[in-house]
Amino acid sequence: MVTPFHPDGSIDIDSAVKVANKLVNDGCDALVLSGTTGESPTTHQPEKNELVREVKAAIGDRAMIIAGAGSNDTAHAVRIAKGAQESGAEGLLVVSPYYNRPSQEGVYQHIVAVANATDLPVMVYDIPGRTGVAISDDTLDRLAEHPQIKAVKDATGNVPQGFERISRTGLEYYSGDDALNFAWLAHGGSGVVSVAGHVIASSLRALVDEVDAGDLPAARAEFTAQAPIIDAIMGGGQGAVMAKEAMKLMGVIPSAAVRLPLVGASEAEIAKLRSALQADGYI
Repeated sequence: MVTPFHPDGSIDIDSAVKVANKLVNDGCDALVLSGTTGESPTTHQPEKNELVREVKAAIGDRAMIIAGAGSNDTAHAVRIAKGAQESGAEGLLVVSPYYNRPSQEGVYQHIVAVANATDLPVMVYDIPGRTGVAISDDTLDRLAEHPQIKAVKDATGNVPQGFERISRTGLEYYSGDDALNFAWLAHGGSGVVSVAGHVIASSLRALVDEVDAGDLPAARAEFTAQAPIIDAIMGGGQGAVMAKEAMKLMGVIPSAAVRLPLVGASEAEIAKLRSALQADGYI
């Protein structure tokens, strides 16, 4: 979920609650707060904690709250995790450390340290394109033995590898790449952690339900219909930026402000997004 800001860059809790309610009403059964799409690198722990508290108070038991606990400083990630639990989060999304380029042992020790900091279930986030370090098979196998590590958000783009890992580890697998949602689900994925879901959550709900029911032709048609929105949000622009622009165009939030180093979408990107939203009846 995006973290809305006022034009001056301060966090807009009222708009965050509005976005959360929209997403839950559209069929989301969980919300990830302060993930990358929530601009976690540039939001601070008091803001993250307030966001969890207020969104949890607004949506109650209608959806699970998963909080991002990502940092390339393990002690910092541990503090984020503890604050998230104290604020009402019901799960954690833990990305492998970025920029430091640690060894596989370092990746393992980092994720386990964050998992051990609370008693919440953990979804490991594997996105080597951002972190610079892929989680190896051996490391994932070790992580899967941890009683609190339950799932993986996979943004590696490697569906065949993921299929093998699902079978081998028993972990729940979630697509972390909207363009591969159908592929992941058809190969045994449990669900999707989506950016385009800010717009197409109800269609994603249908996609998951159709795959679960074994109706792959219907699911394939559903995914095909989603493609223009996915492309407009993820096909060139920055996901967090474009998701906010979509929410603004749809009248859900008043401002698409982001914090540096992110910058707003270009006129061409907004025009492409507006056209896709109009074509599908979202605006």
